Amino acid sequence: MSNHKHILMKWLLALLAGIIATFASLAQEPIKVTGPAKVEVRQADGRWRLYVNHQPFYIKGAGIEFGSPEKLRDHGGNSLRTWSTDNGRDTGKQVLDWAFSNGLYVAMGLDVDHERRGFDYNDTNAVAKQLALLKSQVLEYRNHPALLLWVVGNELNFEKNPKVWDAVNDLSRMIHELDPNHPTTTTLSGFQPGTVNLVRTRAPDLDFISFQMYSDIINLPKYLREAAWGKPYIVTEWGATGHWECGKTAWGAPIENDSTTKANLYEKRFRAVIEPDQKLCLGSYVFLWGNKQERTPTWYGLFLSSGEETAPVDVMHFLWTGNWPTNRSPRLEGAWLDGKNALQNIRLQSGQIYTAKVVASDPDHDSLTYRWEVMPESTEIKIGGDAELKPAPVADLISAPTQKEISLQAPHKAGAYRLFTYVFDGQGHAAHANIPFYVNDSTGDQQLSATVGPPLTSSAH
Repeated sequence: MSNHKHILMKWLLALLAGIIATFASLAQEPIKVTGPAKVEVRQADGRWRLYVNHQPFYIKGAGIEFGSPEKLRDHGGNSLRTWSTDNGRDTGKQVLDWAFSNGLYVAMGLDVDHERRGFDYNDTNAVAKQLALLKSQVLEYRNHPALLLWVVGNELNFEKNPKVWDAVNDLSRMIHELDPNHPTTTTLSGFQPGTVNLVRTRAPDLDFISFQMYSDIINLPKYLREAAWGKPYIVTEWGATGHWECGKTAWGAPIENDSTTKANLYEKRFRAVIEPDQKLCLGSYVFLWGNKQERTPTWYGLFLSSGEETAPVDVMHFLWTGNWPTNRSPRLEGAWLDGKNALQNIRLQSGQIYTAKVVASDPDHDSLTYRWEVMPESTEIKIGGDAELKPAPVADLISAPTQKEISLQAPHKAGAYRLFTYVFDGQGHAAHANIPFYVNDSTGDQQLSATVGPPLTSSAH
């Protein structure tokens, strides 16, 4: 290399290093808060609307615990909802800063405690300490420009003590005294007129009530009509059919829809319920923009634990933007174990070999790869969306677990299990399904008759 070229190369490398250093310093620079957004709920021409800085704002949102706000923005979302100010990994300021840098607004959760976790709403000292703690959080975040509204507690209608609503009202009053720029709401699991009236009576300071519904959301318009409801609301959780609402196997395992069926239901429910209500509904937050273990590791998350998007993300992109994403998730035609699907009460004999297969296609004709695993049926069952531990996979049962058709040796230990299948397109998207099955021991368990549990209306988040 000539001396001239060598000097030029050194100059270019130095310039590149300077650019990288500049961007790195900008990335580390804290977000400069410019003052709070003015958020109001107004009624005009028979329609309730949310206004942000005097401009109409319709919520296209998702609940996020540890999910990606960047992907929410890229898919057309404009707001995220949290359940607390500090999720244990990120502070409230970090969440608000990330939202602000991505042009998103935050419905910030205030974690009002539950008596099932040991709190006592008859203990006036404990209630006062909780109010003081949450007051400090309101004071810390009230002026952040990404803040949209305060969500005071989550599904407190699971509490038996009606004094919880007195505490909620005191919290709402405290917020309004300290923060005149942001409305308050609380979330209810389902829509029960008696509960709604109780909340309206004991917590009248709330600006509005929000609802969280899954399969039963299809009945929300009917419930609103029957209650002669005329107030604004947000659907703060909706999405997959709940594990308490679906069919069950003969041994009581809830049957989860595959990702393709879920995507179809997401679109149906949004089109039938949320989108048409232009008079009262201020928007919605789909559940969950991320991943969690709740009955299974795939039931509620729109993403796999490894980060891949699933078909419901495609649907939300379409509903929020009017266009499908440029690359879409694989679609499933079905999955079978021993020639049966998830609805057919599959019982296997311990140690015996069985075949399983999945049939999938890709809208973009991407090459597909596969992964299978077996887990015991989860026995850690919580309510209200409390954290559950994911069962450990059972190793060495599947031959060639990266093929679309496999051989499975039934576990030697009798009991309930699930066979999970995942299909990947290599472009950051995936499909999934799982098949519950029961292993008989060597003596042969008595066959169980098929039962299907009736759908329930209460949420479990």
